[in-house]
Amino acid sequence: MVAAAALTTATLATAVSAAKPRDFPVDARPVLEDRYPARVQHWPGNVTSLADVTYQTIPGYRPMVIDIYMPATAPKSPKPLVLYVHGGGWVGGHTRHAGAMANFPAALARLASEGFVVASLEYRLAGEAPFPAQLQDARAALRFLKGNAARYGIDPARTGIWGGSAGGHLSALTALSCGDKTLDAHGAATTDGDTCVQAAVIWYGVFDFGALSASRPGGSDPAGAKLLNCTGPCSTEAYAKASPVTYITPKAPPFLLIHGEEDKTVPVAQSHLVEARLRANGTPVEAIYIPAVDHSFIGATPAVTRSATLRAMNATFDFLHARLDRKGTRP
Repeated sequence: MVAAAALTTATLATAVSAAKPRDFPVDARPVLEDRYPARVQHWPGNVTSLADVTYQTIPGYRPMVIDIYMPATAPKSPKPLVLYVHGGGWVGGHTRHAGAMANFPAALARLASEGFVVASLEYRLAGEAPFPAQLQDARAALRFLKGNAARYGIDPARTGIWGGSAGGHLSALTALSCGDKTLDAHGAATTDGDTCVQAAVIWYGVFDFGALSASRPGGSDPAGAKLLNCTGPCSTEAYAKASPVTYITPKAPPFLLIHGEEDKTVPVAQSHLVEARLRANGTPVEAIYIPAVDHSFIGATPAVTRSATLRAMNATFDFLHARLDRKGTRP
């Protein structure tokens, strides 16, 4: 029995030693980027999406990614770009959700089918890095997309940004602070205009942290304080630095604001405030205030939620067509 086992072992050893050497591709330098095959999804309307495309790598952090929805076949002419920024109180959320939308990736694919290249952004959350890391990530994504415009069929001169709640705050801040390099990471390569957008859609966003905190019990906003990494109450200066209203200038792009009148998470007064500031600035602004719905357009019944959500989605699509299409109309 022992002899038989020894014979088997020897036979296996001989077979292994005689096996053909394994060959693998090897680069000249260490390979750090993710080379897992692209996750490709096909959608109705001649749309392909690429999941988890790395737009930025920062030592000490996970790779930062976007989902990209684009024409499945090369378009005859470059398409306008829309960057979506998710909500989640700056501490949660992901690229594939928005309010009560049951299948948000399909909605983004639908927007792409109407003549856009659409990207959905992952950014560093407040528990990973304090503000302004989140804004820097949005800017980095825009630089990546515009820098690869030919690859993805993008017209970089026609760019929109869209977000809700915390993503609405970051979208508004990205749109309004274009050209302000004080918010960039130290040593970041920047050029004027490379992170600018020509349209902004903001759902129930935060625009003025000072006013928001003053409206809270105790005069402070815990979510904002976590984002800003305040020790104790945040200073007026810290709130101002993170507030989109601080950066309103005559160069501000057109805005669409949509907010539920019964929002208990981000008071509708935030949108009223920025609407007035934008109008005083001479900025084109459209505002829709939906009665009887809370944050995320949630109403007392599923029917109310559905109606409010569809109203917001259709208004968003129409605004992006009007501001970014050359013809200003949907196909």
